[in-house]
Amino acid sequence: MDISLTMVIALALLTATIAAAFWRVRLGPTLPDRVVALDILPTVGIGITAVYAVATEQDVWLDAATVIALSSFLGTIAFAYYIDLRRR
Repeated sequence: MDISLTMVIALALLTATIAAAFWRVRLGPTLPDRVVALDILPTVGIGITAVYAVATEQDVWLDAATVIALSSFLGTIAFAYYIDLRRR
């Protein structure tokens, strides 16, 4: 299988994952379900950035993926803190 075909398939699957995550954000039914769906979006962004880094053969995009991962981690911690405060 050609590498470009593999990248097209990977990007199609990542796009489908984004659509499914937005669908889960819209439907809910609970706040933790929506938080997990929102947490998936930066992870998919990291995947898209990694595929782009491979396609263009530029390692600098992997640095961008690392920044997205660190920002996503901080966002997840903030959501967890908010949910914990809400339960009390």
